Amino acid sequence: MPRPVILTVDDDPGVSRAVARDLRREYGEHHRIVRADSGETALEALREIALRGEQVAVILADQRMPRMSGVEFLERAMDLFPRARRVLLTAYADTDAAITAINVVDLDHYLLKPWDPPEEKLYPVVDQLLEAWRRAPDRPSTDTRVVGHRWSARSYELRDLLARNQVPFRFHLADDPEGARLLEAAGCGAERLPVVVTGDGRALVEPTDAEVAEQVGLSTHATAELYDLAVVGGGPGGLGAAVYGGSEGLRTVLVESLATGGQAGTSSRIENYLGFPDGVSGSQLTDRARRQAVKFGVEVLTTRTVTGLGVRGGVRVLTFDDGSEIAAHAVVLATGVSYRTLDDVPGLTEFAGEGVFYGAATTEAPSCADEVVYVVGGANSAGQAAMNFSRYARRVVMLVRGESLASSMSHYLIEQIEGVAHIEVRTCTEVVAAEGEGHLEKLTLRDRSDGTEEVVDAQWLFVFIGAQPRTDWLDGTVDRDGRGFVLTGPDLDRSGAGSSDVREPLHLETSLPGVFAVGDVRGGSVKRVASAVGEGAMAVSLVHRWLENR
Repeated sequence: MPRPVILTVDDDPGVSRAVARDLRREYGEHHRIVRADSGETALEALREIALRGEQVAVILADQRMPRMSGVEFLERAMDLFPRARRVLLTAYADTDAAITAINVVDLDHYLLKPWDPPEEKLYPVVDQLLEAWRRAPDRPSTDTRVVGHRWSARSYELRDLLARNQVPFRFHLADDPEGARLLEAAGCGAERLPVVVTGDGRALVEPTDAEVAEQVGLSTHATAELYDLAVVGGGPGGLGAAVYGGSEGLRTVLVESLATGGQAGTSSRIENYLGFPDGVSGSQLTDRARRQAVKFGVEVLTTRTVTGLGVRGGVRVLTFDDGSEIAAHAVVLATGVSYRTLDDVPGLTEFAGEGVFYGAATTEAPSCADEVVYVVGGANSAGQAAMNFSRYARRVVMLVRGESLASSMSHYLIEQIEGVAHIEVRTCTEVVAAEGEGHLEKLTLRDRSDGTEEVVDAQWLFVFIGAQPRTDWLDGTVDRDGRGFVLTGPDLDRSGAGSSDVREPLHLETSLPGVFAVGDVRGGSVKRVASAVGEGAMAVSLVHRWLENR
């Protein structure tokens, strides 16, 4: 096995050589010491390390570097090696930056320069960080490779599955030399795609999500038949419930159909979440929450779809799409919502995953480099996506049905969009038709104020037009409102309650006792990450009351 890497980056040549020398002298026998003189160079080195399947144990970065500060570099490095331990090298005047970095990049330690003698000021710190990393190292790279067509909905779905579950992978086009070589080795042709090749050389031809998840090391099957608490849905509300349930000693299982994080996990930047003054990406926030839940003993099941909820004796029973079941004394529903689709727009449905995407589709952002991206919607999720795509695209066009963004988007986000010259906001505009050969190529836009239409070239359309709850599977089990959102507590209709009802439902409790709902799926909820997390925590306290008094 290759030696784990300790990487150091500092633009001062003398400091860079000194820290690399000290690290090599103490740790060179069992670790590979890599040094870089800028954030850009260090990121390139990290990408090469990742492609080779090596691991990075510790990253030490100087704060005051031109073009990219240490905090900015560490934030981008987290996407490549999220479990590497992070150290910020600072001058005495930079202690405020170090404190800020604790919130922004989950900093493990900061060192004040100079650190002489290293035996007292450097090595003890690195020793502790290496020991912590050994207890929970980066997941060894499975060197997973996906072979498919560029404009393939299923290829996109598999890339999205792997990316959102923090699984390193590489994507090869079927007609590229490497893609063709892999297909030949797998013994199949380009007519049966996508193909996923795992790190141990196993080829999965046209695999299901569950097959891929199991082969890359994600948990897909429960280890027990009975739990204290079962959480359905891994968004902020579900993660909040799981963390608090596990930390309070409840045997907890969290079931997620795709990847933890929900819609929040696809957000490129959340800037109004408490404690992160410089913002945090949705993937970083939810990955930390997932790791926190696992630390407290929560069992996280991925690519498992719950299709039924019932009562058997004194427990609540969840049924999966394969017919298997698990039982729990209490259940928290946190299935969130999905973006509404533009099914009524002629030609658009056939391009789903082939130029038309519902949600942020963060895996596609780099592919939009130097192209024009269209974003439909005027709420925060659309604004955050537009800001993210503006980092890659030549131009981003927001299509908004309303007369302005002010009624649906946070003020801070409107100001950010106004500050980006190549983001264009077209109000009173809607998509009325789409066309293309094999993938999206053109859109017809209509001005709602005067009815005029315009045909534009378009290969990328991302849709954020409101949400609908994922509750069809609860039909006949718990009460829902006219739009499908789950009713809880005081919102439940008690007019027909008979004398057999011994108590009023708890605040977040559904019409089925012992079953609670949190986050966006709950009727009347505030559609914010912080409120969903708070409801998840509150639900656990109500679960305790339910378990004590039933």
